Amino acid sequence: HVQLVESGGGSVQAGGSLRLSCAASGFTYNRNCMAWFRQAPGKEREGVARIATGSGNTYYADSVKGRFTISQDNAKNTVYLQMNSLKPEDTTMYFCAASLSWWRCHVLASSDINYWGQGTQVTVS
Repeated sequence: HVQLVESGGGSVQAGGSLRLSCAASGFTYNRNCMAWFRQAPGKEREGVARIATGSGNTYYADSVKGRFTISQDNAKNTVYLQMNSLKPEDTTMYFCAASLSWWRCHVLASSDINYWGQGTQVTVS
């Protein structure tokens, strides 16, 4: 069965860094769009970064551009989110996600997602 297992969340001071990992299994990794979303309480889920696993093309929300980097290790079916220069407003739950609609990676929305991870908390103080 499909699994997206996240790790790497935690607490950090403003200006610090964290790296999130998401190990995928149970589906064909190299022909989809992997993404990180975040959701604060009472707010809609926001797409943070995406990577088309076949081409390696990456896409970012304006709020994280220049600070966050999404990458992948195809051999491990794992996607990463390197978060630098973290701000208190980055505090929330982060979710790994996979969409089989790889052709929509450049405009991916939460409605395109086929699989979600369980989420990992990031706290910036």
